[in-house]
Amino acid sequence: MQLAMSEIEASDLCAKQKVGISTIEALPGGGVRLVCNSSTGAEIVRKKARSKIMRVEGVREKHRPTTPLW
Repeated sequence: MQLAMSEIEASDLCAKQKVGISTIEALPGGGVRLVCNSSTGAEIVRKKARSKIMRVEGVREKHRPTTPLW
């Protein structure tokens, strides 16, 4: 889900609600993309941060995981 808040605010919310974070990334236009470890955790965050959910999907930066070169 994409939230209109900072990475710190999102991670603090998840910690307070005891929701595991799989991925969190800043969006170039502001806000964050948050992926929770479970659908139950995602539902908790959706309820707690209802007013912060971005209705229009924000643009994400291209991300390619780094792989070790050996």
